[in-house]
Amino acid sequence: MTGPLKGKRALITGASLGIGRGTAIELARAGADVAINYRSHADEAESVREECERLGGKAVTLQADMGDRQQAEEIVGRAAAALGGLDIVVSNAVYSDRQLFYEADLDEFHKTLDVTMWGAFYLTRAAALEMIQGGSGGNIVVISSPHAVMAIPGSMAYNMAKAAIDQMARTAAVELAEHRIRVNIIHPGWIDTPGERKFFSEETLREQGSKLPWGRLGRPEEIGRGVAFLCDPSNEYITGSTLTIDGGIQLPWREMYRIREKPDQ
Repeated sequence: MTGPLKGKRALITGASLGIGRGTAIELARAGADVAINYRSHADEAESVREECERLGGKAVTLQADMGDRQQAEEIVGRAAAALGGLDIVVSNAVYSDRQLFYEADLDEFHKTLDVTMWGAFYLTRAAALEMIQGGSGGNIVVISSPHAVMAIPGSMAYNMAKAAIDQMARTAAVELAEHRIRVNIIHPGWIDTPGERKFFSEETLREQGSKLPWGRLGRPEEIGRGVAFLCDPSNEYITGSTLTIDGGIQLPWREMYRIREKPDQ
């Protein structure tokens, strides 16, 4: 097996579906051995493992709830033990609900923060300690979101969590540079994942995707290839950066519709 990540060992949280699945497969395609975390989709995680092994590397599945501090911290050691070390950790597991903040079920609000913010922090901290002890540097990639910078209504908890982990990752990049541990962020756009079906119908996804600047929703493997790029040793000068893979969704594309629809003067 060859590739820029040959010999590297990676843990990806929330890797049974969507962006996590795409990331695990693309890291395996680049040569890495992978630990596939899942919470409740065991069959889907097993499918990812099989696909990664077909690409030639080692793959294992690890069940853990990233909203639980002990489990979020312990999974790093479990992955290192299963793979013989750990060079790459991808924080991807999330939870999100859509409610106006003044009407929100606070249990759901806290769950979003527990998984999406605190889970990412516990994982990042445990990964940093593991990599520092290993003494060979490493890569941590935080899958964040345009929600970190866009005040999308009905998503206050998720917006808060993503804004927090962006700052977390940048601070970690500064503090870990002396240990040659790189920390970077990815902002995916609107990606075609099973999770989107929680909020939108197939018809809405097709219709709204066609209106985006690039004319479609993103694909999980496109985010995975971004993670592989950031973890490539030849890109070691990249740390504390945010890679946006969003088909232009953060551009002022809505203004173009307004200009086109404006009557001639």
